[in-house]
Amino acid sequence: MERRTVLRGLVGLPVGAMAALSAAGPARADFSTTVNPSVDWGTWEGWGTSLAWWANQLGPREDLADVLFSRKSVRFNGQTLPGLGMNVVRYNAGGSGTNSIGGRTMQPAPTLDGFKQIEGYQLDWYSADPRSASWNWNADAHQRDMMWLARDRGADRFELFSNSPMWWMLKNDDPRGAADPYTCNLADGNFGRHAAYLATVARYAHDHWGIDFTSVQPVNEPGAKWGGFGPNDGAQEGCHYDRAQLAEIIRQTRTQLDARDLHWMMVAGLDDWGVGSALYNWKDNSDFDAATRAAVGRVNVHGYDFDGDRDALHKAVAADGKNIWMSEYGDGDTSGLQLARNLNFDLRWLHPTAWVIWQILDWENYGAITLTNGVLGAVNAKYFVLAQYMRHIRPGMRIIDAGHPDAVAAYDSVNHKLVVVAVNHGEGQWIDFDLSRFTQPGKDDAVIDRWATGTGAGGERYQYYADTRVRGNRFWSYFNARTVQTFEVSDVYL
Repeated sequence: MERRTVLRGLVGLPVGAMAALSAAGPARADFSTTVNPSVDWGTWEGWGTSLAWWANQLGPREDLADVLFSRKSVRFNGQTLPGLGMNVVRYNAGGSGTNSIGGRTMQPAPTLDGFKQIEGYQLDWYSADPRSASWNWNADAHQRDMMWLARDRGADRFELFSNSPMWWMLKNDDPRGAADPYTCNLADGNFGRHAAYLATVARYAHDHWGIDFTSVQPVNEPGAKWGGFGPNDGAQEGCHYDRAQLAEIIRQTRTQLDARDLHWMMVAGLDDWGVGSALYNWKDNSDFDAATRAAVGRVNVHGYDFDGDRDALHKAVAADGKNIWMSEYGDGDTSGLQLARNLNFDLRWLHPTAWVIWQILDWENYGAITLTNGVLGAVNAKYFVLAQYMRHIRPGMRIIDAGHPDAVAAYDSVNHKLVVVAVNHGEGQWIDFDLSRFTQPGKDDAVIDRWATGTGAGGERYQYYADTRVRGNRFWSYFNARTVQTFEVSDVYL
């Protein structure tokens, strides 16, 4: 892996001075990087979020749908926000329920937070027919309604995923997991039944909801600790699977989708909590025979081990002809600086084709918009850092080599536009972007659109500037301390 270098440069320049120097050119560049379009890391599919649990709490709010899934300027909680334009939606098929079956009921302790109990659709095992009384298609209305609002604003990639099978499929009727947290809680005879449940939801969505799931992910963080029921355990639905059980549920899901004429709908595999865990489960895994690997249409991974070997996982997955999604990311840094670091590293070494934040609205420091006990709070800097990426690197663009781990680049071949997003982790400095690898690096003296977000308190929040120009085959810009900037360069040809 390359070593990330943070250079120190000029500090404390006022905006007017920066604009004048940017037009004339800096006396020196503290840091230079060359964008290389000959290194192509694939077509971008999009950005997204999971709906559970925030959508379950808030329901179908039009203003939130505009903020998250459109690119309009939206008046929200007393301020105007740039809509993020996310197009990837992960929908959680829940495992909870309030009904009784022959005297059995779901067994969650108070540690299962109410808003994390996602109501499932299949009430019992008596009938697999979705038209029967064994199914309640009015369940989980809030999450489903928000999915529709997202679709109506342009979302076009939908994934169905499961944190836990239905409570009555489990050994202990408890969707939090088993008392031994490293033991699979799904009853041995119910692997096919869980797969059939998900496939039935996917088919029903196709037939009745106007939603075609791009993929179905039958597990969530299968190797993690789920259950245990200590004072800090069991706050959400979860189920552990060992390698052989993971392979079985993947094959079963493929079989059940095919049985419902959903051959085109892929099974997403793994959804491990981090890159290292995913590499362990995918590479040299004797339980993943040729049939299992063939059943996986795409590998999902979560981003909670921030320094995992992204390059090794990419190579292992690419060797089997699969793409990767960063299907869940979260951190506790409201500044967005840690997010920008990890996102850049993901695009440079992991090469996902989509990137999904777990809860765009979440408690304390994890969300880009705070949500505590169902009450919306502050929009923090992380939101505006996300805007620097999501609003500009759009589906259909090609991810290319920006030349440095602190920068990412995307090329729009239809509109001949180059997008560069760069992060300054240290003090103020000039950064020079060399476009000499393009046959036409924009028109000389043409204005480059620039947006800036400072990650500190009181910094810029997605501020637009028109003070940067193409100079021959390059451009440069001054970066304030700990700032993320996005540049759009027009009339760029390969």
